[in-house]
Amino acid sequence: MLRKIAVEEAVGMELAHDITEIRPGEFKGAAFRKGQKVCAEDVCRLQKLGKNQLFILDLENDEVHENQAAAILAESLAGPGVVWENRPTEGKIGLTAAFDGLLKVDLPALAAFNMVDEVMCASRHNNTLVKAGQLVAATRAIPLVMKRAPIERAASIAGQNGHVFSVRRLNRPPTGLIITGSEVFNGLIEDRFQPILTAKMEAFGCRIKAVDLCPDDRTLITRAIRRQLAAGCRLLLLTGGMSVDPDDVTRLAIRDAGAEEMHYGSAVLPGAMFLVSYLGGVPLLGLPACGLHHRATVFDLVLPRILAGERIGKAELALLGHGGLCHDCAECRFPDCSFGLGS
Repeated sequence: MLRKIAVEEAVGMELAHDITEIRPGEFKGAAFRKGQKVCAEDVCRLQKLGKNQLFILDLENDEVHENQAAAILAESLAGPGVVWENRPTEGKIGLTAAFDGLLKVDLPALAAFNMVDEVMCASRHNNTLVKAGQLVAATRAIPLVMKRAPIERAASIAGQNGHVFSVRRLNRPPTGLIITGSEVFNGLIEDRFQPILTAKMEAFGCRIKAVDLCPDDRTLITRAIRRQLAAGCRLLLLTGGMSVDPDDVTRLAIRDAGAEEMHYGSAVLPGAMFLVSYLGGVPLLGLPACGLHHRATVFDLVLPRILAGERIGKAELALLGHGGLCHDCAECRFPDCSFGLGS
């Protein structure tokens, strides 16, 4: 429980909580820390901060101070790749990425956690690329003192499925490019896909191991797929032949190569005619022509998740619909925009 006394009577006593000072445009933070002993020289400054009375803390056995509560909550929320320090600021603890990677958020668990009275946690969006040391979430108990039961209930919810937040390292698979289209193969038009995709893959540290140009020939595309897999490629990107014209045979060639599963179509614009398939555990991604005209497409939303080892199926492609509408801004700011943030 809290006992209120006049500030003049607090000399020699320990503060029950941080006391914030705000100087607009200059400073906002703790002027006095929890546990700090009040000395005679502090009285005047505390009064200038509007503290004519202070609270003395006498905790019951079933009560928890905000700083202790924040530590309990942080430990329950942080999963693999997420770290935190038991140094609360005004009852709040931040969770940071232990290394570069992809942030994963258990959205139902986060919502259930925040349904518990008097606790909260705010985070970055799910499937956000993060850097080592970057803040990914923050949590606190809202009152200065609260009962232990709701803290433990919130912590139990957060830990039920292996914590709410994790960061996954990105793999760097040797990548194969298969550029399809008779007009490109015959030199009638210049291929622009290879430099675009090479730059995107190299940005993630992935090496382009093989490149094949194929006409709109089902058999030749199938051979190129098998040849690149035999050469050790562990991610294949196929461009062109993704629409519904009779000579668009790339999807048929992927099936002929032995793909175990194929998911054609995504709830994203640009990128509706996107294809994800797997052959021997290797992802094969079919990229529609929109990748030539838009800086960001469904490929840019899915690629980090593929590199993080996530298996993308029908449900994942469907859930991309929330936030999957590109605004076609005059100047593309991706990833600093809303595109893909709902997934």
